[in-house]
Amino acid sequence: MKKLLASLLAVAPMLALAAPAAWNVDASHSQVGFAVKHLVISTVRGEFTKYSGVAQLDDADPARSTVEVTIDANSIDTRVADRDAHLKSPDFLDTAKYPAITFKSAKVTKAGKDKLKVAGDLTLHGVTKPVTLDVTTSPEVKGMYGETRRAVSAVTKISRKDYGLSWNKLVEAGPAVGDEIAITLDVELVKDAPKSASR
Repeated sequence: MKKLLASLLAVAPMLALAAPAAWNVDASHSQVGFAVKHLVISTVRGEFTKYSGVAQLDDADPARSTVEVTIDANSIDTRVADRDAHLKSPDFLDTAKYPAITFKSAKVTKAGKDKLKVAGDLTLHGVTKPVTLDVTTSPEVKGMYGETRRAVSAVTKISRKDYGLSWNKLVEAGPAVGDEIAITLDVELVKDAPKSASR
C-alpha cells in the first residue's frame, strides 16, 4: 500500500505538467482584423471589436491543443457607418439572422520554431467550412499584476462566396468587392485568468 501511495505521489506532478494549459483571450489587447479588395485597385480593412476565445495549449505536444473563438458579427467596424450597416445587412453578413462567427479547431500541428498550423471549422453566415490558420506564438511573460501572458498571431484567407456572401457590383475596373478576404488575428492570452482580471 505504501509503495502504491509513493508511486501515485511521484506520478502526480508529471500528470499535472502533462495537462494542456488553459488560456483566455484578453480582448483589450487583441485585434481581429480583415482586408478585402475594393474596385480591384485598393484594399479596405476592418475589424470585429467584440469576441471571446479559449485555448488549451500544450507546447510539448501541440496535437493536444485546442482553440475556440466566438465573434460578435454586429461588432464589425470599417470606420464608415454606412458601409458597416450594409455589411450587417442581408446583402452580406445578415447579422440579424447570423449574429455569431465561430471557429473551432480540429487539428493542431507544429510548423517550425514558435509556429503552428491550426486547422478547424469556420462558421460564417450560417455556413461551416474548413480553414487552416498559420500561427506564430510568443514565449510566456509575466504581466503587470503577476499574471502569465503570451501572444499569438494568426493569418488565413477565405473566399467570401464559399460562405454565401456573393453580393457584388461590376464597375469599369471589375468587381466592386473582391472575393478573397484576408483574416489577421493578433491575440494576447492570459493563463488561467478570469476575464475580469484582464487589463
